[in-house]
Amino acid sequence: MSNPKALAHLTTEQRHPESTSIDSESAVEIVELMNREDVQVCEAVRKVKDSIARTIDRVTLCLRNHGRLIYLGAGTSGRLGVLDASECPPTFSTPPEWVVGIIAGGDRALRTAVEGAEDDRNGATDALKQMNCGPQDVVVGIASSGRTPYVLGGLEMARECGATTVGITCNAASPLEAHADWVIAPVVGPEIVSGSTRLKAGTATKMILNMITTGAMIRLGKTYGNLMVDLTATNEKLRQRSRMLVKTLTQQTEEEVERVLSLCDGEVKTAVVAIQSQLSPDEARQHLARCGGHLRRALNESRGRKGEA
Repeated sequence: MSNPKALAHLTTEQRHPESTSIDSESAVEIVELMNREDVQVCEAVRKVKDSIARTIDRVTLCLRNHGRLIYLGAGTSGRLGVLDASECPPTFSTPPEWVVGIIAGGDRALRTAVEGAEDDRNGATDALKQMNCGPQDVVVGIASSGRTPYVLGGLEMARECGATTVGITCNAASPLEAHADWVIAPVVGPEIVSGSTRLKAGTATKMILNMITTGAMIRLGKTYGNLMVDLTATNEKLRQRSRMLVKTLTQQTEEEVERVLSLCDGEVKTAVVAIQSQLSPDEARQHLARCGGHLRRALNESRGRKGEA
């Protein structure tokens, strides 16, 4: 049976002193209050930057060694994990199995609340077993309260499998700490609507997930500076972006960029290396592979060899 006193002591469940009469305020006043509160989220996330950086390093190593980043969550937390996972393939050309989001109640819970799903402590274990979760993986349990049974049970299972376990919560000293190798805990304070953790807690969580996957992908060579050179061009906007990136990095004509991109199956990094290093598409791919997929490293090594010639 749940303990109502334990819930009442959570920061995210407490009443915000400035919003006790929010139902009597104008739309502008509501927006101003929410905006003031949201400003605090960035500072709360900044305070846990070391834990986020530690997670980025571990996820980078995991993905480099053919492991996976697996998110577990219920409700808003689960939806945010699924969202972050789903955005990695089009943004960074990652295989869909690299970053996976598991939500209590399954895909139906993305749109409709599934009653009792978050209370099922064994709910995530079947999914983790089916995925053959193991020492090569990083499992991140997301629970704003830090006490969601679905997440705690999933982390227990992941730990038994030898995976690295990380918790994300917006409450200090939560039960999550006993189930994860380390915890990222930005304490954002009470919500303006008590207990509605889709607000500040959700914003903080989204920021952290952005940092984890974006940071890991940058470390893996998925960008060149701040350019998204490993995107998958699945629509006309992204095809235009691909052409623009190759043109920017090679200073070639639009016709030449189009020609080489076509030969390189739309792969931006391959096209850039092929043009700049005067290689065939296959040779450019092989050179990139030898450089761990890092475009800057591949171009620098090509320049170095030319300088030696």
